Amino acid sequence: MSEAPGTMRTLIQKIGRAKALDVPAAAVTGWVKAATGSKRVKNALSGSWLGHQLHPMLTDLPIGAWGAAVALDLTGGQENAAAARRLVGLGILASAPTALSGAADWSDTIGADKRVGFIHAASNAAASVLQASSWLARRRGQRGAGIVLSILGLSLTLGSAYLGGHLSFVRGIGVNHTAFQRPSRKWTDVAAESDIADGSQTRVTVGDVPVLLARQHGELHAISAVCTHAGGPLDEGTLDADGCVTCPWHGSRFRLDDGEVERGPASVAQPLWEVSVDDGRVRVRSA
Repeated sequence: MSEAPGTMRTLIQKIGRAKALDVPAAAVTGWVKAATGSKRVKNALSGSWLGHQLHPMLTDLPIGAWGAAVALDLTGGQENAAAARRLVGLGILASAPTALSGAADWSDTIGADKRVGFIHAASNAAASVLQASSWLARRRGQRGAGIVLSILGLSLTLGSAYLGGHLSFVRGIGVNHTAFQRPSRKWTDVAAESDIADGSQTRVTVGDVPVLLARQHGELHAISAVCTHAGGPLDEGTLDADGCVTCPWHGSRFRLDDGEVERGPASVAQPLWEVSVDDGRVRVRSA
């Protein structure tokens, strides 16, 4: 068992270096970007309305249904055949929104992460085909073939889940990139008020935390300068007339007044900082 992590790590490294995957991955990315271009679709699939990414939560549904179907197949006997078939069907239905939300997240990755994610998605697609074939075989009365197909599909799904876990917990895809920033309740002097022109933004630091300080329509705002989605530098992004800042990396938009997500792929709000001006100096502290 001690060799398993090393073997999987080597496999994932090989996938990450497989530049031949870039061409099909780029094509699929283009399709996904086109399908998720609208704010409403992107926010729905990214989980901006939920407070964290939607995809990890949805994965429990098909895996749970298909796992339960196999458990019934192996322990329940013929009298549970109909229930097992229904579970396979429910898993197939649940796999559609799961795949869509995962594709929306994956489309914003690059390099080795995109290649590993491509294999993750392709494996899940193949698993869904096996499960659909299982459902059809069961409906035709070929229960034995259906069971075999379900076991193969579930095995492929679990292998793919390992890749998904690697992307989330090793590579930090979908992890809030401000989660470990230390809040500061002490007022910290960060700039001269005269240096912050209207319509401008600048990066200041409180302890070791980068903070975006911006003035718009005469009002000063401060939020974390590190994008929660992938760590992009918001101070290098675009300050929009509607009171939002757009991340230069993946286009996430955040409201300056409260840090909330206006448009995904981000799903977690930016940490908000209070701002005060005293004797011409700008001070900030964690809200």
